[in-house]
Amino acid sequence: MMEKDAKIYVAGHRGMVGSAIVRALTKAGYHNIITRTHKELNLCRQADVEEFFAAEKPDYVFLAAAKVGGIVANESALADFMYDNMILEMNVIHSAWQNGCKKLLFLGSSCIYPRMAPQPMPESCLLTSELEKTNEAYALAKISGLKYCEFLNRQYGTEYISAMPTNLYGPNDNYHPTHSHVLPALIRRFHEAKEQGLKEVTCWGTGTPLREFLYVDDLADACLFLMNNYSGNETVNVGTGKELTIKELTELVAEIVGYEGEIKWDPTKPDGTPRKLLDVTKLKNLGWTYKTELPDGIRMAYDDFLHNPMRAER
Repeated sequence: MMEKDAKIYVAGHRGMVGSAIVRALTKAGYHNIITRTHKELNLCRQADVEEFFAAEKPDYVFLAAAKVGGIVANESALADFMYDNMILEMNVIHSAWQNGCKKLLFLGSSCIYPRMAPQPMPESCLLTSELEKTNEAYALAKISGLKYCEFLNRQYGTEYISAMPTNLYGPNDNYHPTHSHVLPALIRRFHEAKEQGLKEVTCWGTGTPLREFLYVDDLADACLFLMNNYSGNETVNVGTGKELTIKELTELVAEIVGYEGEIKWDPTKPDGTPRKLLDVTKLKNLGWTYKTELPDGIRMAYDDFLHNPMRAER
């Protein structure tokens, strides 16, 4: 168990996941939380990261920092996604080990699993077949991070664990019209369509892929749970175990936002992986389950969008 006065570093505290972890830690009574903005500490600069860890020597680390984006962002910046994510995670994990960090939690993504993985996807299917090409660079970087944690455990006896969340959404999300993930992109698109009085909205693909979504504060709760209750080399899936089609998701978002126009589909645009449902049996057996149902979570996410002054610039 993490001590309440332990020094805890949350990497990426301004992002959606990192900010949720800070909220969860604060709510749970942890009061010695260390954070640094990108301007204060560029995690891609090895010397700066080494200097930070040598000075602060955190007891625990939540590695939530990452370069993230949707299909368009991933396909247009393959090299950037691979380099930035691999460099920053290796810098943080390595410096944590060098400076005696008691325990580290590395956050990956469900995209690490093969494109045609068995459904629901168990942790054991990792590296059993080829990845989805549209996010291969990001997935390879994340796989490297979780494997480095495993190899440090095996070689040096560290206690570094990895969690693989499903698709996330919630407060402090990225609502950029082309660089965001599907759910926040839909929130913005339907909100603007409603405001502009548009009679129709065209969405990418066929609407048939199946996806699973987890409210980000539920993920943060799971991260604290794992930090306090799990040790092992194998990663742990974090999700709801429920899925719906992109078409169903789109109709749900439109209803919650209040858009009443027609929804059309452009099948010339990519769908991505046909199905992505995590097998969350392992986490349930450990004693954790999600709390926020999707309609409730989308309503809270839409409220965050309406009160997010940076949404137009992101």
